[in-house]
Amino acid sequence: MAKAWFVLRVQSGREDTVKEALWKRIQTHDLESKISTLMVPTEKITQIKGGQRRTYERKTYPGYIMAEIECGDQNAIPDDVWFLIQETPGVGDFLGAYNKPTPMSPQDVDRMLFREADQLAQEPQVKIDFAPGDRVKIKEGTFENFDAVVEEVYPAKGLVKVIVTIFGRPTPVELEYWKLEAI
Repeated sequence: MAKAWFVLRVQSGREDTVKEALWKRIQTHDLESKISTLMVPTEKITQIKGGQRRTYERKTYPGYIMAEIECGDQNAIPDDVWFLIQETPGVGDFLGAYNKPTPMSPQDVDRMLFREADQLAQEPQVKIDFAPGDRVKIKEGTFENFDAVVEEVYPAKGLVKVIVTIFGRPTPVELEYWKLEAI
């Protein structure tokens, strides 16, 4: 018997509670050997608002749980596992066609697992809501209340390079992104 990854639809916003409930049911029915892993892929986001740095986790695929299940012939899920999952509150169904679960491709599994391992290894990225060409207003500093145009964004540093017109000449200035607001 081989293991394969499947995708479960669950109630959006309740992924973690459904995962915990499903795992408790798996342990109660002694099926850890058939369902070895349940995963809710997430990514860490850092945001600075009002000068305060805040890091939080955002679900990569809201409304879905990935499950590694030991399968029989032709990737068929055993009946006891099928019914245990289907009867868990909050679980919708498996992704697949014609009420037949379709396992994830090996490329998708590698990408998902690599992304999770990569998220654990690196520092969270700063979420910057500006893109080149956006018009912004500077809220703090030497150029307070000046209008500018975003030229480049540096998420790793949390900086935004803007072009400010001073005395009729465009001048590039690098600022922390929380000192800017969209116009």
